[in-house]
Amino acid sequence: MTSTTDTLADLVAQETAKGRMSFQLGYGDCDVVDIAYFAIYYRWMERTYSAWLHAHGIRSGEMQEQLGIVTVGLSSGATYHQSAHVFDRLTCSLALDHLGNSSYIIGFDFHRGDELITRGHMAFATRDLNWAKTPIPNALSDILKTLPVRQNTTD
Repeated sequence: MTSTTDTLADLVAQETAKGRMSFQLGYGDCDVVDIAYFAIYYRWMERTYSAWLHAHGIRSGEMQEQLGIVTVGLSSGATYHQSAHVFDRLTCSLALDHLGNSSYIIGFDFHRGDELITRGHMAFATRDLNWAKTPIPNALSDILKTLPVRQNTTD
């Protein structure tokens, strides 16, 4: 017999592997007027991306050993479409905005139910162990290609 805890853990693992993570805002995420502080989205973008990579067997901090590369952040940004408030439940979903030879851009959409709250992105470049530009390894490229492609990348 499967316990409720096992079932919940399986569902969370499945969502993480698909590039989705849900969370509930707390007081520490919001400013004095009960609106989510703009920088909290970056924490969840990184957390969702890192957990998704981990679910596919890649650890961000171990790419040197695993893939012979490092990834360098090139840029990031977020556009805030709606305010989120304390105790709102949000879902961060990954998408592929761009896949080049030695760089890629991950898109992040934050929803409260069906409502788009925030849209973000992070651009990465791949470098070899001498910090020279290098192609994205197949192991990483293949995983990136499993993400849905975000059609409208304009914020």
